[in-house]
Amino acid sequence: MAQKGQPSHFKAKPLKNSVKTLDQESLHRLAIRYVERYATSRKKLADYLNRKIREREWQDADPPAIEQLIERFVAQGYIDDALYAQNKASALTRRGYGTRRVSHALYQAGISEADGREAFQISEANKWVAADKFARKRKIGPYAESQQDTDKCRKQLQAFLRAGHDFDLANRFVFAKPGEEITVEE
Repeated sequence: MAQKGQPSHFKAKPLKNSVKTLDQESLHRLAIRYVERYATSRKKLADYLNRKIREREWQDADPPAIEQLIERFVAQGYIDDALYAQNKASALTRRGYGTRRVSHALYQAGISEADGREAFQISEANKWVAADKFARKRKIGPYAESQQDTDKCRKQLQAFLRAGHDFDLANRFVFAKPGEEITVEE
C-alpha cells in the first residue's frame, strides 16, 4: 500500500491473471481469442497454450487436451499451416529477407517440410526482388550515395548474409557501383 505522499506507481499490484487458474473451457476460450487475433501455426498455438498453463496453473483433474483442441481448430479451418507458411514467406520476402531467413522462420513456427514447400518456392522465386528491396532499404551497392570502402562493404555483405540471402547474390549487390544496373541472372 502506498503511504501518504508516495506516488501511486509504488502500490503493490497483483500480477495480471495471476489468480485465474485454467480449466478446459477457459483454455478453449484463450485459444479462440488467440486464433481470431493472430495468424498462427499448430506449434505456435501449442506453445502459447502451454505458456498460459505454466503462468496460471491447471485446475482440472484431467490433463489439458491441447492436441485435441488444436486438431479441432485445424478441422474447422482456424489453423492452416500451409497457408500460414505462404503468408509468412510472402511477408518476409516483401521486407527484403532471403530464402534462408524464410526457412528459419518457418522452422521456428513448426511448419513441416510438406506444408512449407510452396512457401519456400515463393521465397526462391522472389529472391532477387527481396535482395533488391534489402539493398534499397539499406542504401547498399547501386543505391548507395557514394562508393563504399572495403570495410564498409564487408559489413554490408555480412548484413546481406544475416538477412538470409545467398553469397553470390549479396556479393553482386554489395560490390556494385552507385547507380549501376543489376540484372537478374536466370
